[in-house]
Amino acid sequence: MTQARHTGFARLTQRDVSQAVARHEMLYSGRIGGARASFAFCDLSGLDLSGRNLADADFTGAAMEEANLAGARLDSASFFGSDLRRCNLKGASLRRADLRGASLRGANLIGADLYEADLREGSIAEKERSGNLRLLQHDIGSAELPSAMLNSANLERARMTGAMAVQADFTDAVMKGCRLTRANLRQCKLNGADLENADLSGCNLTGADLNGAILIGARLDLATTHGADLTKALMEQVEPDPKETRRIEDLLAAHTRWAETDGREGAPADLTGLDLRNVGRLSHRRLTALIAPNAILYGVNFEGASLQGSNLAGADLRSAKLGGADLRGVNLSGAKLNHADLRDTKLGPLLISDARLLPARLDNSEARYADFRGADLRRVRATGSDFAYANLGDADLRDVDMTGVELTGAKLPMQFAEAAQIPA
Repeated sequence: MTQARHTGFARLTQRDVSQAVARHEMLYSGRIGGARASFAFCDLSGLDLSGRNLADADFTGAAMEEANLAGARLDSASFFGSDLRRCNLKGASLRRADLRGASLRGANLIGADLYEADLREGSIAEKERSGNLRLLQHDIGSAELPSAMLNSANLERARMTGAMAVQADFTDAVMKGCRLTRANLRQCKLNGADLENADLSGCNLTGADLNGAILIGARLDLATTHGADLTKALMEQVEPDPKETRRIEDLLAAHTRWAETDGREGAPADLTGLDLRNVGRLSHRRLTALIAPNAILYGVNFEGASLQGSNLAGADLRSAKLGGADLRGVNLSGAKLNHADLRDTKLGPLLISDARLLPARLDNSEARYADFRGADLRRVRATGSDFAYANLGDADLRDVDMTGVELTGAKLPMQFAEAAQIPA
């Protein structure tokens, strides 16, 4: 070991770190000779720990500027007061990690799992000879996330009280129940972020981009939203109109009769652009050829429903439950399906006549983190769609048009991944 020129911390080499990590992984797997990795107050700047298992490791106060931790398992690890500036944590698992007082300025946390992580203020003190406490901190201070990239990260129930995250990118991040009291999110990108039941009390959202964000149940008491873009933000309905809800339910009842009697009774429903979050049970309903483009269907339960040939183009189906539904020939072009449950759904082509098949459309849709396990996606048109971090394991992807599809972090059937030369 050598002394780091600027920090005064013990400077570790790549070999030092690799040996310590190997012992930690031995301990974690229950093998003899293992030992917990402790890098407290060490300098690991620029070193490579990508893909390694360092759950419960101690990085307290460590200098880790530009270190590579991509895909590493860091659950319950301690990064209290550590310097993670411009660190690569893409796709890393940091569930319940202690990041209090850590500096994450410019860090790459795209797709990282920070479930219940602690990102509050923090500081480290040492006792001087006089008996007084002296604060230790890195060059830019503590508890900072300015310009950090947290696109599609999981921050559900994370604690970020008082966090400094100016100009950070939280695009499409899951932030359900996240505690952001008094956090500075000035000019942040929060477009498409799921902030359901998040606490934003006293938060500074000046100039923030909240276009398409989910703010259902979010607390915004004393929050500053001057210049914030709230276009298409999904808010809590102030007071659903019982008459409007009853009207929509009557339209759906008539549509069900129309579908069940092959058009002899009832009438087809046109629900274009309507908010269907407060209607009655929709699971296992016969809703064939439903017309509902641009409808708000956030979190709606369509499990086992018959929606063959329906027009749901541009609909908001984020977090919707579509497991086992019949979606053959459906039009989901431009729809939002982030975090939707589509397990065992039928999305194959719909037989119109003996000579015509109508393929389902998912082109230009957003399906980040959607669950397609066991789904039938044969011949689906998915050009230009975003399937980042989606689970497509065991899905039938025969003859799917994947031109221009985003598959970063997606789980794919082995044969499809090999053919496309994408890691499964």
